[in-house]
Amino acid sequence: MDKLLWKRKSVWEKGDEYRKKAFSVAEEYKKFMDSCKTEREVVEWIKREIERIGFLKDGSEKFYIVNREKCIAVVKLGEGEGMKLIAAHIDSPRIDLKQRPLYEDKDTQLVLLHTHYYGGVKKYQWMNIPLAIHGKVVKKNGEILNINIGEDDDDPLFVIPDLLPHLARKEQYEKKVDEAFSAEKLNPIVGSMPDLSEKEEKVKASVLHLLYEKYGISEEDLASAELELVPAWKSRDTGIDRSFIAAYGQDDRICAFTAFKAFMESNNKKTCMVLLVDKEEIGSDGATGMKSHFFLRPVIEILKRKGEKADMDNIIQFLEKSECLSADVNGAVNPLYKDVHEMDNASYINRGVVLTKYTGHKGKYEASDASAEFLGKLRSIFDQNDVLWQIGELGKVDEGGGGTIAKYIAQWNVEVVDCGPAILSMHSPYEISSKGDLYETFKAYKAFFESE
Repeated sequence: MDKLLWKRKSVWEKGDEYRKKAFSVAEEYKKFMDSCKTEREVVEWIKREIERIGFLKDGSEKFYIVNREKCIAVVKLGEGEGMKLIAAHIDSPRIDLKQRPLYEDKDTQLVLLHTHYYGGVKKYQWMNIPLAIHGKVVKKNGEILNINIGEDDDDPLFVIPDLLPHLARKEQYEKKVDEAFSAEKLNPIVGSMPDLSEKEEKVKASVLHLLYEKYGISEEDLASAELELVPAWKSRDTGIDRSFIAAYGQDDRICAFTAFKAFMESNNKKTCMVLLVDKEEIGSDGATGMKSHFFLRPVIEILKRKGEKADMDNIIQFLEKSECLSADVNGAVNPLYKDVHEMDNASYINRGVVLTKYTGHKGKYEASDASAEFLGKLRSIFDQNDVLWQIGELGKVDEGGGGTIAKYIAQWNVEVVDCGPAILSMHSPYEISSKGDLYETFKAYKAFFESE
């Protein structure tokens, strides 16, 4: 009977040597996460790593293409038809500044920032936590300024003030959560000292003078800016045994990191590509989302470098013979909220990389649903390479659900399945992952790249 049953195992059953390897990869990962809190920063980090190790010195067999500083495709040419593709998204839920953000509250004479949240967030989680501003300002004369305020120890922080519990009974406690925390109140305080030379909006004027003195920007310059509020804290070991990592943006930068590391360390036989894209958290729309035609640019370049004609017929044939892991996380069973899961088909932290056969919601609507043949092939690859894996779905049938970029890759007739670690507190400002699952995900991606 034991041979017939499928028993879940913990990654930590593999012993002390395994623990050392997993913890070593985790140290690399934490440094990456602390450097990469926005999609632009991930692309810049990848480019620096490629140049640091001399990735492009091997002639035309290796190349990368960047799309609008928010997407990147990295390619190693190989033999045979089609390619091995791992695709992840590098945007995360956050709070964006509006295009005219600064305003002064006349009653309190405090200056705050108008904001608009990005992606699926629980709004109350973003109140009373340390926030930093990351992003870019493009001035009228074309000058570009990169902004990062709040990460250095001597930088000021930004905080969205919540309501004290003494006054919250009617305003918050008696309302539904989505009514108690209004999006229009996700506004951080940025100043309170007045410019005494001004007659009106004295505090706002003071803030504008400071911005001009330090960055040379006016209020109008903020209209052509992309500024994001992200948690200012660092990635940290979590738990008395240090087996977990707490960090902002692990959905989905944990997959971006492991995919790129596996790509760089693999000995590929077939052509391999890592594709990192933007806008997944808001539907994959826009020029930098997975729905964009950018996906075809590296494919066309592959065909050209292989000496083939890059017409639509060859592009379609190439993609039909390709295989893809849509590298994205799943929601691990939270021991405090188990009722939202169907436990036999849920994913668990510390149980290895998760294969999510289908996504979507309520009857697999808007789903990508992988084939049994592709799953069978991946099982064999993972087992042959000692990769601990599990299956998972996101919540009970009518309780949960969600989407990834898999369906936009599948529309090109590419074999694709979602594959990544399970994490706790997904979409919160401080998500939790397992160092063992991080390592198993790296191993899974490397085995995939090196497979036939």
